[in-house]
Amino acid sequence: METLQAQELPAPFNLDAMRASAYKASSLLKAMGNADRLMLLCQLTQGEHCVSDLEQRTGIGQPTLSQQLGVLREDMLVATRRDGKQIYYRVASPAVLAVLQVLYAHFCAPRAQFDDEAD
Repeated sequence: METLQAQELPAPFNLDAMRASAYKASSLLKAMGNADRLMLLCQLTQGEHCVSDLEQRTGIGQPTLSQQLGVLREDMLVATRRDGKQIYYRVASPAVLAVLQVLYAHFCAPRAQFDDEAD
């Protein structure tokens, strides 16, 4: 098993800056901390999609889908583009992509699935 190494805190230690960073991180995690929103974000890592595409790809019903996309939009995790009657969604935050990469490596990658079967 790997031993995790703590990184040194930058000097001088700034409690206010750390608190602000913790608030930003917890807000991001709260917005991502819903299975439907997480599935939507995972789909959007592959490129922008309209609501009907996302509904088909995730199996999330339209009312719930619209509600969850609204949360992601309000929290600025996704951005939109209108093309005629269609609204296309895309990931708008590099932090979201970074978190999703870590989650993918631990929970979705073929090796992670193999590890789950061994438990």
